[in-house]
Amino acid sequence: MFKLIDLFAGPGGLGEGFASLNNGKAFNIVVSAEMEASAHATLTLRSFFRHAKNESPAALKAYYEFCNSAQAKHPRDLYPSLWAVATEEARKLTLGQVNDNTLLDKIIRDKKLREDQTVLIGGPPCQAYSLVGRSRNMGTAGYVAEDDHRHFLYREYLRILNKAKPTVFVMENVKGILSAKVGGRQIFPDILHDLSDPSKALGRGRGHRYTIHSLVTPTCYEHGMDPESINAKDFIIQAEQYGIPQARHRVILLGVREELKYDGRHLLGHAPQLVVQSALAGIPRLRSKLGQDDGGEKWRDTVVKLSQNLAADALRHKEPALAEGLFEVADGASAKLETGALRYPKKSNPEATTEFQKWVRDAEIRVWLNHETRSHMTSDLGRYLYAAVFAEQRGYSPKGHTEFALKGLAPGHANWESGKFVDRFRVQLKNLPSSTVTSHISKDGHYFIHPDPIQCRSLTVREAARLQTFPDNYFFQGNKTQQYHQVGNAVPSLLANKIALICHKILSSTARKTRSLNVCQSPECDR
Repeated sequence: MFKLIDLFAGPGGLGEGFASLNNGKAFNIVVSAEMEASAHATLTLRSFFRHAKNESPAALKAYYEFCNSAQAKHPRDLYPSLWAVATEEARKLTLGQVNDNTLLDKIIRDKKLREDQTVLIGGPPCQAYSLVGRSRNMGTAGYVAEDDHRHFLYREYLRILNKAKPTVFVMENVKGILSAKVGGRQIFPDILHDLSDPSKALGRGRGHRYTIHSLVTPTCYEHGMDPESINAKDFIIQAEQYGIPQARHRVILLGVREELKYDGRHLLGHAPQLVVQSALAGIPRLRSKLGQDDGGEKWRDTVVKLSQNLAADALRHKEPALAEGLFEVADGASAKLETGALRYPKKSNPEATTEFQKWVRDAEIRVWLNHETRSHMTSDLGRYLYAAVFAEQRGYSPKGHTEFALKGLAPGHANWESGKFVDRFRVQLKNLPSSTVTSHISKDGHYFIHPDPIQCRSLTVREAARLQTFPDNYFFQGNKTQQYHQVGNAVPSLLANKIALICHKILSSTARKTRSLNVCQSPECDR
């Protein structure tokens, strides 16, 4: 079994994909590092689940009981020794801080990992690279890119790469990293150069080198190449082309030890498109909450009034079809819809038939975890139901003030009509993959409106997790805002599983070569 080091792990999406391969018999996570407390709590609980599944049926039963009932004891109290194993694996560490770096180095050293059996994965935080983050930074007085430590967190990844010398590594980041600049210089060519020769990049002489491969094209960067000679966009994976119900475009780099002479033959295989409606199938309908004084009758009356007023205005605008759709919402609004819960009871547990269903569903889970709606202001309820009706009729989400022209829909932005807010509200279209689930979902739901107008709300954490392909037995810890943030920052676990399969093929096919990596004394092995 190959050993895995997971850096900047978040709630564990990338690690989940690797650790689940071949029913957990291909990769074993020896350490995962995450700095944020709630994500670390999720990571630890997931580690317990994985170890319980492989080692203790009784502990696994305790995990399911904890998921299924708020009255059940926490697994850490029932199985402290197995919980200790989970906490030894999942570490709350801030990479870049001296004490935490020292501790991580000691953990890796104590594990006595063989280079030929080790894989490094992770994605350094992307706020400084993302287009949204860069736009926000430009608006910050006194912001200097060269002083932003987030630009250089990849060097912490680089440091562990040099220390552990794994046979294979996988590094993920936003596609904005391809155009990010520091001091007027593009950073991505330097990242490629550094990853290909981490020892030299860190000023530590000659060490092992890596070839950097795309997972979707034959493109490969070798040490000494001119980065301009390759198309950097070849490293972008468009997740919706590979069976993920989300248009998530990310840069993912596959590094392989140079002496293995890997030719890049293993690529992700295209899969049928999976759309929002299929991804969310089976998840029960919920209504949104309405402020502090929330009640089903009040919510229904509010939605009915909003729908009728908007429908009347649509008729004045000579939009009869839109008016009809809005009247249907008024007729269909139901006080019986509930608002969900951290553990929302399931009414049925249908058999999984598709690849995606088999990946996400679990018959032992009798509740919907993390399926609870947010509170929305009355004005936003109107925008949500209007946008969902519009999208249902026209096949796209309405944009800007020209398509939010009905009375009461314009938000209170002084420059609403400037064109800067055309995508302020977006419906996730049921017959297409979703837009990219990002950490911004933790702040508001305007960009993640549910396609069903009757529900009149943004996505729940569980629905966002489905789009990120997290299994339904994945229990996100922390408050709701923290749960959303974890889901938005993660790598889709099913995509990670497909990448893990490629890594396993590389490692397995080069087993004879890699056996010598730890003992080879030739100059070639010192590079």
